[in-house]
Amino acid sequence: MKIGIIGSGNIGGNLGKHWAKGGHQVLFSSRHPEELKDLAREAGNNAQAVSVEKAFEANADVYLLATPFKAIDKLAELYAGEYGNKVIIDATNPYPERDGEMAQDVRDSNRNASEYTAMKFGTAKTAKAFNSIKAEHLRDYAWRTQDKIAIPFAAQDEDSRAKTQQLIEDIGFDAVYIGDLQQTKIMDPEQKIYGKSVGRQELEQLIKS
Repeated sequence: MKIGIIGSGNIGGNLGKHWAKGGHQVLFSSRHPEELKDLAREAGNNAQAVSVEKAFEANADVYLLATPFKAIDKLAELYAGEYGNKVIIDATNPYPERDGEMAQDVRDSNRNASEYTAMKFGTAKTAKAFNSIKAEHLRDYAWRTQDKIAIPFAAQDEDSRAKTQQLIEDIGFDAVYIGDLQQTKIMDPEQKIYGKSVGRQELEQLIKS
């Protein structure tokens, strides 16, 4: 798959390196793509560093959204013509101390964070994944063949579900589907499965409890 990484910090950077190693074509992007050249070089021949605009113009199969939560509104507005009918994997989290009032408003509202992202990126097919695992665990626990760490995910439709599951499993994690985007509250900061790096059985028990 061709994957556009929107926001290439700890989560986006680690995932992009894993996916490039797994044979996917990866476009790392940020507002300062020149700062990502070392990351792209480290990721190997399947990766390159580009601007956010170029990443959205590249007609990728999947876009990973790994920016600060406060960037969602502007990104959705600026690139509305480019992501229609594409799969967006939302790895963002609303942290009011970093993202300000809009993040607090989302946390206080009736909708959860992934539903907010899906509403903003209304023409895309949104999934939620990789927001609840610590960046260092994402880096260190990939590529296991046994004692795999489980990654919870949710998806809006069959296409986003299939692609997200494949991208989790391709890099040595277990994919645990929790349902549609309405079910993702438990993945949000300070909620039940946020920050939990456990196996499938333990994760499924946490979700049910």
